[in-house]
Amino acid sequence: MSAPPPVIVLVRPQLGQNIGKAARAMLNFGLTELRLVAPRDGWPNPDAGPAASGADALLDSAAVFETTVEAIADCSLVFASTVRRRDLVMPVIDPEAMAREIHSTEGRTAILFGPERSGLETEDVALANAIVTVPINPEFGSLNLAQAVILLAYEWSRGTSLNQPTAKELEPPAAMTELEGLIGQLESSLDQVGYFFPPDRVEATKLTLRTILTKPRWSTREIQALRGVVRALAENRRRG
Repeated sequence: MSAPPPVIVLVRPQLGQNIGKAARAMLNFGLTELRLVAPRDGWPNPDAGPAASGADALLDSAAVFETTVEAIADCSLVFASTVRRRDLVMPVIDPEAMAREIHSTEGRTAILFGPERSGLETEDVALANAIVTVPINPEFGSLNLAQAVILLAYEWSRGTSLNQPTAKELEPPAAMTELEGLIGQLESSLDQVGYFFPPDRVEATKLTLRTILTKPRWSTREIQALRGVVRALAENRRRG
């Protein structure tokens, strides 16, 4: 049985727009449970919907709590997201390690994010089992809320079965006989225009061409397209 997705907890978020952007970031990577702790401008917030860009259902189901303790009461593993140096003696891990722990935990997990301006207070961080942070420019540690959410949500999603939306299933490579047909057609066309010169370099040149054409592992469709290109060039030359 796979571990449940982590809960995203926004502690004292300030702007409705940022809550909406965080929800948008979550839903892109399959996270659907949002909890808010004492949002500054109350909830619901009219500015959150437009910024969520379609993640309205996630906002509609968001739960609101007065304290961080209440928001994580049902969670057995909690991570505090922060890039600020802390004096607390507790584990500090990177997003990859966080994701591994979440995927190997049977109970509910949560990731805490602090207010936009100041980040999590030390009292909130102390409620977590570990701090999760990313390597960042020490002279400019300033991720906005949605950026922080999307970084950790993405890392968690790598261990799931989410599909890559822009990926196209690769076509199987063509049989060698099809590739040989392309190579033979190209060599014949090049020979007709005197490409292979001088004579003592013919075999070396053909070997180079064969290597170039073999590397990509063309599909049948791609080889057919290339043969069509060679054929069109040859026919145009004859007409000229």
